Amino acid sequence: MAGRRRLLLGLGAWPWAMGQAAPAPRLMAATWLYRGRYQAGFISLGQEGALAEAGAVDVPTRAHGVALTPSGHLLAVARRPGDWLLRWRGPGHAPQWGWIDPPRSFNGHLLASPDGRLYTTETDQESGLGVIGVRDARTLEKLDEWSTHGADPHQLVWDRLRPGHLIVANGGILTLPETGRVKHQLDRMDSSVVRLDAATGRLDGQWRLHDPRLSLRHLAWGWGASQGMLGIALQAEHTEPVQRESAPVLALFDGERLQLGGPAPQPLAGYGGDIAADASGFVVSCTRAGGLAHFTGQGAWRAFTPLDEAGALATTPSAAGPLLWAAGKAQVLRLAPGLPALDAAARRIDNHWITA
Repeated sequence: MAGRRRLLLGLGAWPWAMGQAAPAPRLMAATWLYRGRYQAGFISLGQEGALAEAGAVDVPTRAHGVALTPSGHLLAVARRPGDWLLRWRGPGHAPQWGWIDPPRSFNGHLLASPDGRLYTTETDQESGLGVIGVRDARTLEKLDEWSTHGADPHQLVWDRLRPGHLIVANGGILTLPETGRVKHQLDRMDSSVVRLDAATGRLDGQWRLHDPRLSLRHLAWGWGASQGMLGIALQAEHTEPVQRESAPVLALFDGERLQLGGPAPQPLAGYGGDIAADASGFVVSCTRAGGLAHFTGQGAWRAFTPLDEAGALATTPSAAGPLLWAAGKAQVLRLAPGLPALDAAARRIDNHWITA
């Protein structure tokens, strides 16, 4: 942690575009591909030019979600169906690994609790059903597991509206151990959002969209006036290409009702890679449509920002309000007027990152 503080102090301030005050330099926890190697670690943002690596460790396979413990340790987990879990203090420290026992596999997301527990989304590969693994965040040892009451659980977040509860997105897609990421029985998809008691795993509600071919996957709470709204990024699995291309990428959950966001004036390829909130609503990275879809906090269309292979999104506070950082194939955009893009310096940031 001391090394990270020295890094931030050393970054300093720099003249900002168009006379704007420079936001404080940011340290992001992320995973990426660099020169053929999958890595997890920290990236510094905020200076002119390329992103700067602030510590990295090689990981066995492609990673997906990241989290931080209250003590500042980086947590990363393998992309589904995955078998490894990483806990790392940072440069100068050895990585700590956790390996999942068959027939379970990791589903790419995790969440650290202030009380020292770690929640991981997993699949029972024998039944295809989803579970939440409850682990010791220090040792990575599994303590318990709970049903997600569905298949293919993906991201999970704390429930702002019901303290002490989790919200979990069940993607609803069946996969089999012998075929890896191949999707099966899409005509029987059953995607849902569930609320679970974070202490016991008890089911406290389950919600579904009317269209069963829309997979609920990534979650973000709103800012400001929208802070009580949960935005959900969708991935469409329709058989007909035209239907899939024009499918919505955003759903909204207010704690009692799950509904689709409003229509977009252009096709978004039915694929939301990540979601984050800004001062005006929600932003969904549309990886296959090559950009960012902007919506109000109530789901109405706002705008589209081009970004090749748009992926990871994160929001950080600034004096002028929340600042959105969006990573693409070769660039990182700061979504505020007049702010130049950053060169990703040959690092392909993966699907998700968070402020460290």
